[in-house]
Amino acid sequence: MLTRIRNATQALLPEVEMPHSRMKESIAQILQKEGYLAGCAVEGKPFKRLKLRLKYHGRKGVIVGLKRISRPGLRRYVNATEIPNVLAGMGTVILSTSQGLMTGVQARKQNLGGEVLCSVW
Repeated sequence: MLTRIRNATQALLPEVEMPHSRMKESIAQILQKEGYLAGCAVEGKPFKRLKLRLKYHGRKGVIVGLKRISRPGLRRYVNATEIPNVLAGMGTVILSTSQGLMTGVQARKQNLGGEVLCSVW
């Protein structure tokens, strides 16, 4: 998902489409709430597709960088006190916690740790 968004942003595409999953949908909703995406929608009847509308400032994407942190070969888990800051608070980190997917700021407020999925700036 992150690679598709990264490639579509570099190609200045207005939207990107991918197979649907609940985790991808949750990540897309977080990115939309944080202002990185213009919109996200689930389409398709037999096979669901996730369609994301990207945001741009002129000819430059709002999403400058995406980095996957936790991967299948090396999972990254953190406590609430160890949640990383992205660009001194200018970016967002997305965590998978026992309460669901949330940003690092929300997890710190609720004193929750979890698996660090990705960072966006």
